Amino acid sequence: MTVEVKRKKGESIESFMRRFQQRVVQSGVQFRAKQNQFREKKASKRQLKESALRRQTVHSKREYLQKVGKLPLEDKRGGRTNTRKKK
Repeated sequence: MTVEVKRKKGESIESFMRRFQQRVVQSGVQFRAKQNQFREKKASKRQLKESALRRQTVHSKREYLQKVGKLPLEDKRGGRTNTRKKK
């Protein structure tokens, strides 16, 4: 969408710019531009499958390393257990 504002006869640049800014805000052009600027595209089915496979392989590798003893065990909430020895 376009916003058209014509400068009135004898109007200063400052008041013209203020009036233009108000018109832009009222029309919603600025709001839509900011929405599109930070919009994330939806992932395709292929990308979703690849990321799921990646998570699955990382999970299985982590489980294996924990069973072997190369990584500390995790508690049920996902955090690691205390690995320090008590005195």
